[in-house]
Amino acid sequence: MKKILFVLMMAVSSITFAQNELKVISGSFDFIRDQTEINVELKFDQTLYQVENWSEDQYLEKRKEDILKNPKKTDEDWQKWLGEWQRFKSSEYLKYFLKGVNSKSKIVFADDSKAKYTLIIDAKWIYAGWHGGIMGQEAKLTSDMKVVETENPSIVVLHVQGDKILGKPQNKDFVMEYGRIAGAFEATGKRFLGKEYKRALRK
Repeated sequence: MKKILFVLMMAVSSITFAQNELKVISGSFDFIRDQTEINVELKFDQTLYQVENWSEDQYLEKRKEDILKNPKKTDEDWQKWLGEWQRFKSSEYLKYFLKGVNSKSKIVFADDSKAKYTLIIDAKWIYAGWHGGIMGQEAKLTSDMKVVETENPSIVVLHVQGDKILGKPQNKDFVMEYGRIAGAFEATGKRFLGKEYKRALRK
């Protein structure tokens, strides 16, 4: 029985590991060797949410119901939550990604840059995690990332996919969905410059 349990635990561990990695689909990091700065953009094209694969409208409707179900909450509380959700989506998630990627790079990754190459991050699936007092579950992010020539975006020099990247466990906004999701963007930034990137720099 112990042997069976051990095998099952190892199988679960392997699945988790595989889902928390980046995979190079095409191209390579060779382009990066003579660069000093990379432009970064974030987009949400048909992003799905939670295990139910809700659209954003469906997810927000569910959150609205959950918030207003609390007798202590009002529409004002919902509007405040929605305002923060939109703020994180429009600016904070990208800031957290940049924080993660720049913590491991001598090359500067920045938004609104005039760099030769642009990294476009397309968020495909987001699991918001949960928080319950002293315990919580980190968010997860599946994304499609392409490095293109800034002046000619049809030329893709690198295509990378991140599969259910588990977010960093804590930040100042971790108790809220958008804070946990921000942690997943930060973790994805850190993972982006992995083994393939280091191998390219050694060439």
